[in-house]
Amino acid sequence: MADNEQKGIELVAEAEKKVRSAQGFFSTLFGNSTKIEDACEMYHRAANAFKMAKKWTAAANAYCEAAELHIKTGSRHDAASAYVDAGNCYKKADPQEAVSCLMKAVELYTDMGRFTIAAKHLMSIAEIYEASDIEKAISCYEQAADYYRGEESNSSANKCLLNVAKYCAQLEQYEKAIEIYEQV
Repeated sequence: MADNEQKGIELVAEAEKKVRSAQGFFSTLFGNSTKIEDACEMYHRAANAFKMAKKWTAAANAYCEAAELHIKTGSRHDAASAYVDAGNCYKKADPQEAVSCLMKAVELYTDMGRFTIAAKHLMSIAEIYEASDIEKAISCYEQAADYYRGEESNSSANKCLLNVAKYCAQLEQYEKAIEIYEQV
């Protein structure tokens, strides 16, 4: 495990060096996209090494660095995927950071018109909130249901709404829960 962690640390250092060299005056004149792409790949490899070492926060941080670079290069889909990977790593170490990363992915996916995948990640966020903040979980499930409904994925929307109804009933919001059950 220590070998994987060390490999991850070395890859992060190498990626940071690539990014710094891409920010030089001549690089900006003559194009730095290759160096940035190389750095992205190194961050992904570092994240994988950290995952093998079960260093979840370090892996998530590497994915976040890759996501930021993907945004700079205009690759929003790759950035969103990296944020999802970061969120999944943070789930094991820091649920609030997981929510933050997954929300960034949701924003990118909705900007790209990818509402079904945004809804899927909203459900993941809702599941994280189930342990700590039912109101926020309800809000995420409702937003996911709206996205699914807009994409004609009615069974997925109904699944979200049933979760909303369940949590409304737990919060003794019976009228809302009954209304949702009848609607579904």
